[in-house]
Amino acid sequence: MKKKWTFIVFTLFIMLALAACSSKDNNNNANGNENGNDNSNEVIDEALPEADLEGIPDVVIEINGEDITKDDFSSMYEQQFQQQAMQAQMMGQDMNDIDQDELKQQTAEIIIGQNLLIQEANNRIKDVSEDDINETIDKLLEQTGMESKDDLLAIFKEQGMDEKEFNSQIETQVKVDQLIVEISKDLEPTEEEMKETYDMIKAQQEEMESEEEFPDFDEIKSDIEMQLKEQKKAEETETLVESLREKADITIHL
Repeated sequence: MKKKWTFIVFTLFIMLALAACSSKDNNNNANGNENGNDNSNEVIDEALPEADLEGIPDVVIEINGEDITKDDFSSMYEQQFQQQAMQAQMMGQDMNDIDQDELKQQTAEIIIGQNLLIQEANNRIKDVSEDDINETIDKLLEQTGMESKDDLLAIFKEQGMDEKEFNSQIETQVKVDQLIVEISKDLEPTEEEMKETYDMIKAQQEEMESEEEFPDFDEIKSDIEMQLKEQKKAEETETLVESLREKADITIHL
């Protein structure tokens, strides 16, 4: 069964769409400079190498009967490759030294984990409310600085996604969010854990010999609590994915 690739970290998909639009704008600005505008302050970066997509099969991964196609995999892989290339560039490393075979395997594992979460969320959570959907859209609007759902739809339409599929993606994201809350709801950080984290952060600050006075525990307790909650969510999600993977029927054709 063919299944269109779905991003679990939905905000990442939004940001990538926005980045694509930004890239177009930057190219237009560059063209404008070539046509006579002042380019004395322009910085020309070394061109990023291209991702190697040769030999990728039509069906790259099978996950419990669902196919990840060449197009779906390639899209995700190109994003992973560009991120690694930009990181190498910023660190002064040779971008051509990236092990693309290894990166393809890592990309496959990311896709497998995300799809296993989607499948589990769809199995456990059958219905989501309109309020939950609207809340997720509101979060996306806040994170992207957009003003309305129509603005989001316009960006997704540029990426080839219609309103029906957009709504389906939002519903999937809500289900995954609810699944993660469900598996981590009883994992409240203890007072001892928060104080240990506080002491660790304070020690790191002192090692940096910062002149700023470090706040008292009570002043940043709520921030530490939130940080530990997110950490516990991530750990529980990773544990769930590992458990699902052990029971799943998965074939990688790379």
